[in-house]
Amino acid sequence: MREPEGVEPTSVDARLAARLGELRTEHGWSLDELSRRSGVSRSTLSRLERGELSPTAAQLGRLCTVYERTMSRLLTEVEAEPPQLVRAARQTVWRDEASGFVRRSVSPPHAGLRAEIIEGTLDAGAGIAYEQAPVPGLEQHIWVLEGTVEITVENTVHTVREGDCLRFRLRGPSHFHCPGPGPGPVRYAVMIVLP
Repeated sequence: MREPEGVEPTSVDARLAARLGELRTEHGWSLDELSRRSGVSRSTLSRLERGELSPTAAQLGRLCTVYERTMSRLLTEVEAEPPQLVRAARQTVWRDEASGFVRRSVSPPHAGLRAEIIEGTLDAGAGIAYEQAPVPGLEQHIWVLEGTVEITVENTVHTVREGDCLRFRLRGPSHFHCPGPGPGPVRYAVMIVLP
């Protein structure tokens, strides 16, 4: 994870590593048990918890599913108390270099609020697969701001173009793919509402 440009770097990666270790301890699981539940290797989990490795979107998605959290909620747990007004320069940006995915937490989860907003950017030709819903019945509204994205939900592929909005309740796997080679990346806003 990286902080937005122009903001002093902090230890977001270190706090995320510590939180992942705390969650495993709270559940009373060994690394082997978490590996069995998540499908992430024991050695990778160990390196993630020690902060030696930054998780990919897929790995973080698997861990969020096991811990029954949205990715945004997990990332918010490692931040300081979020303010009511979230200035653009203070919105946490996370990059998964391996998949070409950039995620900006525009309106992070907050106590007492059920919705959050993220902005996603996915490089042309890139894709992200999530094996399960982190929280079954999670409501999502995906509004494409630039480009085109193919989103697979419940085995149905939806081609969502600039200005279009796809909305659904997520109960299983999903896949995001930016067709390529193309004119460029896709940029979209996602509103997530807890059930």
